[in-house]
Amino acid sequence: MSPLDQVNFHCRACGERFAAAPATVADAPDEAWHPWRYLAPCPKCAAEASQAGWERALLKAWTRATGPRTPEGLAATSRNLDGHPTPEEAVRTRFNAMKHGLSAKVATYFPAKPDRYARCKSCEVDRDWCAAQPACVKQQELFLLHHAAFESRNPKHLSSIYANLQSAVFALVQEIVTTIITDGAKISVPEYYTDPSGQLVVATYIDEAGKRRIIHNIEAHPLFRPLSELLSRNNLSLADMGMTVKVVEEGEEAMGAIKTVADERAAVAHFSQQTAESLEALRGMMERATAARSRDPILVEHQSQG
Repeated sequence: MSPLDQVNFHCRACGERFAAAPATVADAPDEAWHPWRYLAPCPKCAAEASQAGWERALLKAWTRATGPRTPEGLAATSRNLDGHPTPEEAVRTRFNAMKHGLSAKVATYFPAKPDRYARCKSCEVDRDWCAAQPACVKQQELFLLHHAAFESRNPKHLSSIYANLQSAVFALVQEIVTTIITDGAKISVPEYYTDPSGQLVVATYIDEAGKRRIIHNIEAHPLFRPLSELLSRNNLSLADMGMTVKVVEEGEEAMGAIKTVADERAAVAHFSQQTAESLEALRGMMERATAARSRDPILVEHQSQG
């Protein structure tokens, strides 16, 4: 074991992350798994930066890793790879290098920006580790799943994603409906106008009883429109779910039509069978007629005279 020549650093003062040769290598005898600490000046703020936490943890994990060391154990381990990867494993693992290979451009639309996306508030990924990645980890998963689904032409890879999305859309629909019920189906706002002096004046009128009344502008709740769009675009209407009287009646008629078609097919098959039997009987009648004609004495005498 020897000190590292190249180390990943993290400046706690300005947050800069960089890789460089360590300027200072200090002994750390209390950490037997890697008894050195590394320091280097930050190229951005000139503060003293220490080794990145994720790399330090990785060094510790490497030194504590276990595995076969004898020739027999190494041979047994190599035999475990016989027959692998299977075709199914190849389909799953061929996308492992997408995040750092030539296809990495698919994830560059969402660079790693911890706590700067809306979904970061509920993300459980370590922020330091996420910042060291080329792109957002969650977005990388989405890209990989979609590429796997399209490459293998198997939409089952996306079933969990779209199930979560559909549940979120339905929860949003319920929230809109609850808001409309709470606020009311109509929104009433007083009408006003600007008088010659530039002052805003509420529009009023005198009713039949001589009382002054405020004129209100009544409009439908503004959430009705997005609600109808969500219902129609996600096939959540009663007609889409087959719950209207018309759809039910059409379904019953369609079931009857299917039954009628089935009856007609049975009738056609029976007619075809009868036709085949009649043709078979006709051939026998023609054979018997030909045999009778060849035995007719008058015809035989006529042919002999000819």
